[in-house]
Amino acid sequence: MGIVLVRVDNRLIHGQILEAWVPAVRADCIVVANNQLAEIAFQKLLMESAVPKGIKVAIGTIEEMVPLLRSEELIDRRVLLLFANPQDALQAHRLGVSFVELNLGNLHGGKNKKRLSCTVALNDGDIVQLQALEDDGVKVVLQCVPSDRQRLWR
Repeated sequence: MGIVLVRVDNRLIHGQILEAWVPAVRADCIVVANNQLAEIAFQKLLMESAVPKGIKVAIGTIEEMVPLLRSEELIDRRVLLLFANPQDALQAHRLGVSFVELNLGNLHGGKNKKRLSCTVALNDGDIVQLQALEDDGVKVVLQCVPSDRQRLWR
């Protein structure tokens, strides 16, 4: 089957992912592609240990996860792919990870960020990267949880 959901969520693996998204898309594998998390062994271990048994977990840098995602190893899996930000999603896509839709779930607010929904705020760089993904044919949508109505990001 391959990738069933590609999501930008700056919290990466957390309760909403495990309790709402995994069952909704029937994922049996979670892949996190994030350079910062890959370098923090303790945080990585905490996230891996939160995932229920029976669900494969792979956490690594974008460069490490791209070959895994393009390999035959996950072909029979239902993969939920997580990125912490639009930049990571764009980088993976440009390195050959194929996806046609990107779900924006949680991107915290902050200085110089424009709020699109109660859970998504973007800065100018985020907007440029999402536009680049759209230019590459990726549909970018806002949807916090599966029961929410999906809507285009702009």
